[in-house]
Amino acid sequence: MTSLKDVATIAGVSPSTVSRVINGTMYVTDETRRRVEEAIATVNYRPNLLAQSLRLKATRNIGLLVPEIAHPSFNLVIKYIEESAFKRGLNLLIFNTHNNHGREANAMDLLLRQRINGIIFSRISDENHVINMSRSSDIPMVVIDRSLHDEKIPNVILDNYRAGAMAAEHLLACGCKKMATITGSFKIGLVRERFHGFRDTLAKHGLQLDRNLVYEGEFNFENGVAGVTHFLETGFSFDGLWGQNDMIAAGAIGTLVRHGIKVPEDVSVMGMDDVQFARMYCPSISTIAQPYKEMCEKAVECIDKLTKDEEVEQFQVFYPPKLVVRESTAEKS
Repeated sequence: MTSLKDVATIAGVSPSTVSRVINGTMYVTDETRRRVEEAIATVNYRPNLLAQSLRLKATRNIGLLVPEIAHPSFNLVIKYIEESAFKRGLNLLIFNTHNNHGREANAMDLLLRQRINGIIFSRISDENHVINMSRSSDIPMVVIDRSLHDEKIPNVILDNYRAGAMAAEHLLACGCKKMATITGSFKIGLVRERFHGFRDTLAKHGLQLDRNLVYEGEFNFENGVAGVTHFLETGFSFDGLWGQNDMIAAGAIGTLVRHGIKVPEDVSVMGMDDVQFARMYCPSISTIAQPYKEMCEKAVECIDKLTKDEEVEQFQVFYPPKLVVRESTAEKS
């Protein structure tokens, strides 16, 4: 079996220099790096990653916990975190917690028991068990998307209050007078923040959000169907609706259309997130976009810095939302 010493002999350098090139732990000249890489290719050398991790007391692995891997927004989180991790030479271990507190705690415990560089996670809700686990561990962690107000670890999040305000402002600009909203679970902090931004902005313009036109559920298509069905069955009319994500909005639009209600002529409908199908749906969905790529790159950057004992400049990084206007909203004629 080819050894590190064999590579060093062929390249005409010391074994420690070969190790530096492989691990990127110290500077070597371009010429030296070229000779080492050519020698590695010549003998097809493969470093023993397990021995390497035991020696360095770390791996180049980071963990990612998401509540639901099939959800379009978490598809984007996984995509962009993997891309950013790859650029930094980090391997990504993905855990789908299936919106289950037990599975979330087990996944976190498994990662904490391994030699891992860091963990990025988006919690299921505020009522989970990973909060104390994250606070008591010395492994670097970063929260993305779903943060708490008293978070003790770095977090990268959207300004969700502003997102709710922007949704209300756009529906008001369309001339809507009676608003409805279909939300995710209020056990999730960002749901409450989005709702407060929406409600407060309507109040500033002299409109009170009727609690009968607020429907709480999950971040899925079925909740959009259930919410609109509930509003129609109870007889509460509305001409503007905000679904707290694009899947909810899609379910709401389909249900309205099936009941002979035109979108956007009768009811303007907005979503949130700006996932790919929002522009593919018919009518295409007006929405509040999250800068997923930038948020994910920042989360990986924070983890990388923390594992190198470098300082993270901002403990909490807020990103601004962006209004995207499409066919599902329009000014009232």
